Amino acid sequence: MENSPVRKYFSSLLSVLSISTPLAILTIALTPLFSMAASEDLDLVINNGRVVDPESGLDAVRHIGILAGRIVAIAEQPLEGKRTIDAAGLVVAPGFVDLHEHGQSEEAYRLMVQDGVTSAFELEVGTAAVADWYSARAGGQVLNYGISIGHIPVRMALFNDGGSFLPTGAGANGIAGPEMLDRMTVMMQQGLAEGAVAMGFGLAYTPAATQSEFEAMLAIATAAGASAHIHTRGGVAGLQQIIASANKVGTPLHIVHANSSGGAAIGEYLATIQAARDSGQDVTTEMYPYEASASDIASALFDDWETWEEDRFGQQMWVATGERLTRESFARYRAIGGRMISFSRTPEMTRTALQHPLTMIASDGRILDGQGHPRSAGSFSKVLGQYVREEQIITLQDALRRMTIEPARRLERYVPAMANKGRIRVGADADITVFDAASILDQATYTDPIRPSAGIEYVLVNGEVVLDNGVLDPAVRAGVAIRSR
Repeated sequence: MENSPVRKYFSSLLSVLSISTPLAILTIALTPLFSMAASEDLDLVINNGRVVDPESGLDAVRHIGILAGRIVAIAEQPLEGKRTIDAAGLVVAPGFVDLHEHGQSEEAYRLMVQDGVTSAFELEVGTAAVADWYSARAGGQVLNYGISIGHIPVRMALFNDGGSFLPTGAGANGIAGPEMLDRMTVMMQQGLAEGAVAMGFGLAYTPAATQSEFEAMLAIATAAGASAHIHTRGGVAGLQQIIASANKVGTPLHIVHANSSGGAAIGEYLATIQAARDSGQDVTTEMYPYEASASDIASALFDDWETWEEDRFGQQMWVATGERLTRESFARYRAIGGRMISFSRTPEMTRTALQHPLTMIASDGRILDGQGHPRSAGSFSKVLGQYVREEQIITLQDALRRMTIEPARRLERYVPAMANKGRIRVGADADITVFDAASILDQATYTDPIRPSAGIEYVLVNGEVVLDNGVLDPAVRAGVAIRSR
């Protein structure tokens, strides 16, 4: 009821409590509401589900009450509300948080929701125009979204690089002199001032960026308190240098797709990150659960292609046609530009990365006009279906930890809104994913990358049901912009 005591109390309370209010104070303040919450005034209740919350360690049948987009009750007895979802036999988890999703479009957002994602961030490449990026998505999306200020696109803008997504010319290979560095500094600072949630780097795509340039940009992130999300270059030795630079400058560091950058040396790669953490440095990392990677064929990542052995070309698939490449076709498509998938790793490398407790789950996804890599549509369900249920190499609780609370924590010191994401607790945003642990599994393939995952039954974004009994309702656009300020 619009003017009910519960709703009036809740609305007035939210108006005076900041999102950074300590949990103990918040709990005390909300106590009268909790006692009132088990009533028909609740907007929605999820009864009888197996609630798994990695922040608290909860794993038990509970009943959840939602009001005005927030979780207001977690009860041991069934609740009543305007709508009831019976989640008997299903897992009720915090909505998944994807820190590495290039596909920031309606097409990609819909696929992500069907994979259980409620908040998706583009933090590696990012954008050079943060305010414009958020403005283009204003008015609500099917999930929450956020962006970094990106070193790659800033370089592309300053060097007038003609690449559409990644640099293909001077943005990759141009040397930034003092004047250019001054302009770069202004753009990076402006992006953070406009609300970017992090700073992004793709050093493998900008080989001309010097260590001094990199450290100058890190200093901007440090001054703001933002984390730097980095695609490393140079294998383990390159990772060690990046960690040393971040330690020198004092920047919170996140290494993207460790499985991809680490490759066959994934064990040593993760051990290097672990050693930095053990020494007290703020370093985190992520992975996606596939053996193939994807990138733009014309990018600097493949500048050494003429030196490749013949069999390496056959490991490359041209996304537009599905064909495996030869030296001749590679040269032809590189001149055109476009997306390529590289089958360069083994399942054992994926398992090594997944079994390490450091790795969060992030898709590195990008779908354009129905084409791309299946990780865009299936990363989270693949982990839960194949590696949790079928292979049992990690537990359900641990998998959900890497999908929810850990990515939220990575951002929340700089992005206060994330303190209420990735959790099922009273006062948290009602971003919730409900799935069938017995049937969840990715369905997307390399030739059909937009097949939605199976087993995701309900997805709530800020208390609104976006995926209802397995059916996406694109008219429900409760997702909001997540900014640092």
